[in-house]
Amino acid sequence: MSIQLYFSPGACSFVPHLMLEKAGVPFEPIMVKLHKGEQLTPEFKAINPNGQVPVLVDDGQVLTQILAMVGYLDKRFPQAHLLPDVPMARARAIETLSWLNNTVHPTFTHVFMPNKFSSDADVQANIKAHAIQSYRGLMGELQSLVEKASGPWLAGSHFGPLDAYALTLTRWGTIAGINPDDFPALWAFVQRVAQHPPVARVIERERLQLNLYKA
Repeated sequence: MSIQLYFSPGACSFVPHLMLEKAGVPFEPIMVKLHKGEQLTPEFKAINPNGQVPVLVDDGQVLTQILAMVGYLDKRFPQAHLLPDVPMARARAIETLSWLNNTVHPTFTHVFMPNKFSSDADVQANIKAHAIQSYRGLMGELQSLVEKASGPWLAGSHFGPLDAYALTLTRWGTIAGINPDDFPALWAFVQRVAQHPPVARVIERERLQLNLYKA
């Protein structure tokens, strides 16, 4: 078995990083330093022309999108129970995962990188301010998911990608200047997720600080 994961600390690559750790299979974590532009080097772009993490490589086959990676790893390592086995529960988990990936995540991109959407400094400031308010609302929706969860984890009885993404997105909220204490149920859940042994190992490997909020 030859599995490699290209990741950057604190990025969305935390999700497949954690899924591999949970599966308990041998893999090689390869750090990509985004702040140094390593994702834009010819060597990396030969693997992923989009210049983004995560990238999963299994026996030379490359995957570059989180939803594809989660689906693949779930089938590759069924003993890990990354997604629910019951068809409707599985569909619901994928539905929520898609929302996290295609709605919440891009909203933070507008906070963190408004320069991607305008070259005008004033416009960038407006984009960021509006996105922070939108992100706050999305964190409220994420808290509602936690409160309505039917089991100990967001998809039921097994820890999985929804929990990993919830931690990542809540942590990003603190970077955006949102106090996690404003969402007590979500913040308590995320702190419990962080204590789960495979999560704690990945947090240590990536050297992450969970709360970066500054008043």
